[in-house]
Amino acid sequence: MNRTISILLLIVGAINFLPVIGILSAAKLASAYSVDLVGNDIIILMRHRALLFGIVGGFVLFSVFKPAYQSVAMVMAAISMVGFLYFVWAAGEYNDSIFRISMIDLAGIACLLLASVLKYISAKK
Repeated sequence: MNRTISILLLIVGAINFLPVIGILSAAKLASAYSVDLVGNDIIILMRHRALLFGIVGGFVLFSVFKPAYQSVAMVMAAISMVGFLYFVWAAGEYNDSIFRISMIDLAGIACLLLASVLKYISAKK
């Protein structure tokens, strides 16, 4: 069961960590989200967003090796992913890249839910 939890958290960690590539350049960010990043202010905010994803994803990945942190990591990732899905839903209109990312986050949330259930069951034993 612990192995399954670890695999699920590796998936969630990777989903959250991969956007860190956006730190490298505005072009990578624009390509990933299919948006025009107009002005340095938006570029700074988006690169900072990429950094924060790296922190969340890195912490989730860290928790795979330090199970005492898994519950906190799962809550952090869930807040981030559910928050993104809410913003997508609330906006109503978005491009295909945002839709693709929301589907990836939805899969990540499913992994988190399964990992949470398994963690709860293993704690009861």
